[in-house]
Amino acid sequence: MRETVHHRGPDGGRTWVSDDGAVGLGFRRLAIVDLDDAAMQPMANEDGTVRLLFNGEVYNHPEIRRELEATGRHAFRTDHSDTETVVHAYEEWGIDCLRRFRGMFALAIWDGRTRELWLVRDRMGIKPLFYSAAGGKLAFGSEIKTILADPSHPRRIDAQAVYHYLSFLTAPAPLTFFADIKKLAAGSWLRVSEDGRMEERVWWDPWDHVEPIEGASDKELAERVLAELRTSVELRKMSDRPVGIFLSGGIDSSTNAALFADGEAQPVRTFSIGYDAHYESYPSELPYARLMAEEIGADHHERIVSLDDLIAFLPELVRLQDEPIADPVSVPLYYLSELARQNDVIVAQAGEGADELFWGYPSWRTHLRLQRADDLPVPAYAKRAGLAALAAVGRDRTRPYEFLRRGAEGIPVFWGGAEAFTETQKQRLLGPVLRDEVGDLSSWDALAPIRRRFDESAWDASPLNWMTYLDLRLRLPELLLARIDRMSMGVGLEVRVPFLDHRLVELALSIPADAKTRGGLKHILKRAVRGVIPDELIDRPKQGFRVPVDEWFMERLGDTARAEVGAFAEASGLIDADESRRILAEPRRDAWYLLNLALWWKHAIE
Repeated sequence: MRETVHHRGPDGGRTWVSDDGAVGLGFRRLAIVDLDDAAMQPMANEDGTVRLLFNGEVYNHPEIRRELEATGRHAFRTDHSDTETVVHAYEEWGIDCLRRFRGMFALAIWDGRTRELWLVRDRMGIKPLFYSAAGGKLAFGSEIKTILADPSHPRRIDAQAVYHYLSFLTAPAPLTFFADIKKLAAGSWLRVSEDGRMEERVWWDPWDHVEPIEGASDKELAERVLAELRTSVELRKMSDRPVGIFLSGGIDSSTNAALFADGEAQPVRTFSIGYDAHYESYPSELPYARLMAEEIGADHHERIVSLDDLIAFLPELVRLQDEPIADPVSVPLYYLSELARQNDVIVAQAGEGADELFWGYPSWRTHLRLQRADDLPVPAYAKRAGLAALAAVGRDRTRPYEFLRRGAEGIPVFWGGAEAFTETQKQRLLGPVLRDEVGDLSSWDALAPIRRRFDESAWDASPLNWMTYLDLRLRLPELLLARIDRMSMGVGLEVRVPFLDHRLVELALSIPADAKTRGGLKHILKRAVRGVIPDELIDRPKQGFRVPVDEWFMERLGDTARAEVGAFAEASGLIDADESRRILAEPRRDAWYLLNLALWWKHAIE
């Protein structure tokens, strides 16, 4: 189990098994903070009654350590290991120690005094944690493959996960594609007692820590955002090994680079990806990345990715993912991570989260407009009549039909920043095996608990806040951050995300929705960073980090998809062969979702 994730920790491995054989902990290390062997894991307290596995970083560990040392109750054996700080923090404050940590982490804490195991995932879900209680034993790991390394573990497909994947491009927590394996949700812990009792609880939710900012000027809001962002970037410099920046040339990564470079004696190392031709669906951003790199005097590196690279990488992509994460950006992320590692960088910063916090997506503007239209006093029967009219002219697979259907059912129009197939499309796409197992399931069933929490807790239940909150709870942890984690850790690189520091998230959610939207997309953030990065980068149209799969599907990738998806549909019974052929006749991005699913099934099940 430990060695299946050697790629996540190439700097050494260690295992501890209790004297009675009831508990075993295995660890692979990526050495970043305190490189001495004394900082190796599993790590114990002084008398061995508490043992810890820890993936990630606690950036404020020095101040917590000083507080613990001042009590006189703890003897530290390492020079500056954040892992040892976590061990003693749990000893001192119990599981409430989590609230003191500022960082990203997945934790497993074995408490030999109470004979309990705690599994913990950080507030934003930056680090993953999977577990299984199949066969009367508990297994867990940073990747699903650790659990599947047990040859007795079942490999049953979870039909609900597959169904929701066809909506959200990923399986929403706690589901995975394996019926007997779960993922711990962001901001949650799981307590497992010796007798097998399990209790799961949300230990952090952004609405619990929001203090509404009302009456502040845009200038004041921008100043507060920039100050918090400076602190976040500074904290994430913590490393005993080289740190670099993923640089796309957009506002978010450029801001990371500029703030990181401030006060540094050596040039910042930056890394960018481009493609082998000019593609209409994704014009090159390399000129903008070079502009920012030159602005800060960076040691800049680039990698060009081609269709050949993508096709060659597909087997490794599927192996690293463990379950489908249907965002083609995984491919350039892998090559970007590999580029950083080849240049001796072990840690990188990325810009994820800024768009969700500061209204950065053009599609969100459309969704806001649609929600406002849906909120008008139009009777449900009139909406149903509109649905019938669209269906009569063959438009029932379209987005307008789906949005109107949601309105007619009295549920929000926005179902997340990444949607694959509509409910009507899915009904036609379901194969006989999947159709029998999911019955009348709707993907709204996966979102309803998130909506209930939002309605109960949000200080401002505006459509924009719903969009932000939903993506913070689903799309970011289970899609965007999952793709970064699997691809970067696949080459032994740690990626940090300053925009998702929980203090910055809480600040962003404290800003009224109208303050964010009254000046255009990313209004507050743009004002905050004007003067920090060039105006040319702030004022250019948003492009986003994408892959030219539309064009590539018209070449050999389309042939690959038709062959793999066709064989998958016939052999698995999970999707309908005729409907999948219709989708793949002129493949676009939708084809990537099916190809990813087909390759996973071939690798993990067949």
